[in-house]
Amino acid sequence: MYYEIAALAVIIIFVMQYIGGFNINKFVDDNAAYFQKLKESDFEFYAKAKYGDAIDIDKLFNQRLRDAMLVTLLMGFMFISKFNYLMIIILFAIFLGMFKLPYFKLKKYYKSHLHLIDTQLPYYLKNLEILIQHYTVPVALGKSVGDAPEIFRDGLKDMIEKINAGDSTIQPYMDFAKEFPVRDSMRMMRLLYRLGLGKQERKQEQLLTFSRNVSSLQQKAREARYKERLDKMESKTMQMLIATGAGVMGLLVLSILQTFNAM
Repeated sequence: MYYEIAALAVIIIFVMQYIGGFNINKFVDDNAAYFQKLKESDFEFYAKAKYGDAIDIDKLFNQRLRDAMLVTLLMGFMFISKFNYLMIIILFAIFLGMFKLPYFKLKKYYKSHLHLIDTQLPYYLKNLEILIQHYTVPVALGKSVGDAPEIFRDGLKDMIEKINAGDSTIQPYMDFAKEFPVRDSMRMMRLLYRLGLGKQERKQEQLLTFSRNVSSLQQKAREARYKERLDKMESKTMQMLIATGAGVMGLLVLSILQTFNAM
């Protein structure tokens, strides 16, 4: 029965959209000023972190609203025979959940993306350090692209293009750090820039400073990976204990029920 109602609801919504009886897109556009108040303060930041600066934030936000409304309407049609105040609250909760879901996905992507950068940056910098011992910083950057983690390659190419175009300021390095905004990227890019500016007689001293910082980052990355493995082991152990406890309790309850039935 519910499947038939759901199919009918989809047909009705499609027909209304087609003939213009009720157009969700137009409804969202006409009330954009009100709906903008629902936009999270950091939604634009997370959206650009995933899709880039070219993404149309308003279009993406309106799509969230439209999808949430469509799902809510569909659920409303399915339970129209049981419509009451409780149903209104449930539908509101459904709308809120569907509306917030894309935002939470963007936030989760950003955090996992940053974590990946944070763990891979020290090892890329270590390889770069070895190249700098034999080449100038711009040349070493160019040679490092092929062996760099894939996540850094586009950013490295942009930075190298700016440097080769004649930009001798710190800006290309800072742009790279802003694209990968982990805790130490700004500091390491400043060190790298100063290393590129340093005179030959000071290169060894600056390289030593750079090397110490890279080693410190590698140690932090190793500690972070060790903590992750430990947390996963603890989580799996807890899940196993809970499952075992639940199984024992289930068997105990069954045993008690069988004892009472036997009496």
